Amino acid sequence: MVGVQFDKKDIIRVDKSAALPRLTQSLLAQFQRVLWAWDGGDLEKDSTGVTRRAWNLLDIICRILELTQSHYEPSSDTMRNLDVCRKIYSRARSSEQNDPSASLAALRNALHFTLAAAKASRDPAHLWDFSYSSLGTGDSHLPEDFEWLVDYYLDIYSDNQEVAFDILFILGIIKVHCSPAKQHRFIESLIACMGSNMPVHLRYAALRATHIVREEIVSIDTIDAKLREMVLTKLSPAILTTVSRDSNWHPHLFGDHHIDRCISMVGEYCKSYSLRPFYLSGILLRIPSEQLSVTSLDAITAQQWWDMMRHAWYYADSEIDDIHCFEFLPVLVEGTKRYMQIASEGHFKYLVSYVDDVLRALRRRDSEQGEGEGVVVAVEELRAVASDMREKLVNSKGVISP
Repeated sequence: MVGVQFDKKDIIRVDKSAALPRLTQSLLAQFQRVLWAWDGGDLEKDSTGVTRRAWNLLDIICRILELTQSHYEPSSDTMRNLDVCRKIYSRARSSEQNDPSASLAALRNALHFTLAAAKASRDPAHLWDFSYSSLGTGDSHLPEDFEWLVDYYLDIYSDNQEVAFDILFILGIIKVHCSPAKQHRFIESLIACMGSNMPVHLRYAALRATHIVREEIVSIDTIDAKLREMVLTKLSPAILTTVSRDSNWHPHLFGDHHIDRCISMVGEYCKSYSLRPFYLSGILLRIPSEQLSVTSLDAITAQQWWDMMRHAWYYADSEIDDIHCFEFLPVLVEGTKRYMQIASEGHFKYLVSYVDDVLRALRRRDSEQGEGEGVVVAVEELRAVASDMREKLVNSKGVISP
């Protein structure tokens, strides 16, 4: 019905594993061509009916693609697919369209298909791993080219959680920043999508989108006091590493117990092989000790501080291109040196390995952007100190380190 070709012999085999990749890849290619063939016209005017029938099957095809992700290569045409989605949205908003429902239904399916074709996962654990390059996108598009996605999202987020997820997922990856005129509504929508009654994958997509626009959110300190308080109450998990750099925010952070909440997380996450120790370190090491109560400080043991520092280096190399993380590295160096006196020889071994990964990333950044020499020097100093301390521990035991 939709022109997908496959060998009948594949279907009757007892072991169908060889047929599945061919069938799935064929479905992906065929339906992508159907998507491109839709030029913004009314589907009801499709004279052959083939395109309309194919569109009616898109939801099923998306489910098949999501269930068989290991059996096809992700599409490299995401931007072209999104351009089609933009045309559909423009058609739906056109004053010439008496009944936009058909176009909006087509748009929902097209967005879903775009992400399915790119092998985007709804698993919250993978949302933060999906990058701009993962969508197969180039640099020919500007953030302004996706302003329509913000408009569409603001229209539907309260009524359609699945479409809201698709849009937030895309906005988070391509790092779209909404215009100042829409900022208030956009922040309110992110808060709504992070509500406890929302699906977990939508809450994480909203959190990632908030992380992308955290600079704009922090800037509202001088614009809108009411919105600022709303941000501190609802959005602090996404922006704390940014506002911790600004002393103007410190009274709000302490007054609303945000720092106390971060401290309460240390016991659970100080040994986590994730970005949590890195971000917790980024928050706590930047806050002057005199602004923390003695009770709060006493809640973190020396062992927990050290565990948090050494685990923070585990993912540090992956965050080099984030300017906030890049600027935080010298602070992390000093914090690590402060608490490394209780480290074991094995801890030093792995710390040196993680620091080497960071140095490689820093030198790559320096060669590409011509900056970071001071940060490199600080990290190199930490590596030297850690290596010396490890060697002393090894020699004191009279053993040869592997």
